[in-house]
Amino acid sequence: MTAPSVFDALEPLLPRVSKPVQYVGGELNAQLKDWESAAVRWALMYPDAYEVGLPNQGVMILYEVLNEQPDVLAERTYAVWPDLEALMREHGVPQFTVDAHRPVRAFDVFGVSFATELGYTNLLTALDLAGIPLHAVDRTDDHPVVVAGGHAAFNPEPVADFVDVAALGDGEEVVGEITGVVRDWKADGRPGGRAELLVRLAATEGCYVPSLYAVDYAATGEIVAVRPRPGAPSSVTKRTTTDLDSWPYPKAPLVPLAETVHERASVEIFRGCTRGCRFCQAGMITRPVRERSLRGIGEMVDAAVRSSGFDEVGLLSLSSADHSEIAEVTKGLADRYEGSNTSLSLPSTRVDAFNIDLAKE
Repeated sequence: MTAPSVFDALEPLLPRVSKPVQYVGGELNAQLKDWESAAVRWALMYPDAYEVGLPNQGVMILYEVLNEQPDVLAERTYAVWPDLEALMREHGVPQFTVDAHRPVRAFDVFGVSFATELGYTNLLTALDLAGIPLHAVDRTDDHPVVVAGGHAAFNPEPVADFVDVAALGDGEEVVGEITGVVRDWKADGRPGGRAELLVRLAATEGCYVPSLYAVDYAATGEIVAVRPRPGAPSSVTKRTTTDLDSWPYPKAPLVPLAETVHERASVEIFRGCTRGCRFCQAGMITRPVRERSLRGIGEMVDAAVRSSGFDEVGLLSLSSADHSEIAEVTKGLADRYEGSNTSLSLPSTRVDAFNIDLAKE
């Protein structure tokens, strides 16, 4: 399927909506690749408004990881505000990517990163605007494979009817493997159609394909049995990226054109949490703790500042002051950027891990 830009139809609508700049793309460090030269094409969505979605680390990481492959193309799409949604429906403009304004329906894979469950309904709106059937069972070979990931896809059952695949756990490695499966299936002439592609994806570690499982219920509504169909594993385990230093992304953070909730370069200094609080979803599902090295953090901060021009760097994690070398990290960075008007922030810090020395740095 070809994918001509819908910008000519979109542009006349933009003066009639609030914050039209969020729909035009062209941000610093955005990537625009040739459609015809790509063997596999991804549309990546953060299912919220641009101002919330653009700073999201998960989407930025996958955007770079995928676009680094010479025969893979990845573009971004976000939820549109109700004012533009109404005009898009009125004028027949489909859900589009902000990079080249291509229709989402034309892509091979539609990847959605759920940070919270509040994004579920925005996915349904985007599918409807894109002209993609809401229910996975109604989709054909002409529709993209809808892949859900992120923290709120870790329990994917609430959206199991609407997604084709749920990628559980860390996404850096699994998106490459999903791409390889789609690439090979297309190169083989799409044997078996969509059904065969889903079976192949189910064989990928961390990929749960809801349509390949039959569920038996009791009269009371309780689950009696879950029966995997041929080609589906009996259980699906999450993916865990063990060496964060091997994945120094994003290397060149996107710099927004419109105002966003976070306007800074962000570096993830470790993943997981040492605390193990039973009530915390993120702390439980991102186990085990994996730290980025002192050198790796320094190199990522330097690359991010140089490529973006941001004057603030956020050291991200679930509890940043719990990094085993946080004193060395903050002192090294504070000394490096002293007098440069570049500031550091620890946006997720527990009081009992904070101290006077850290405050001074």
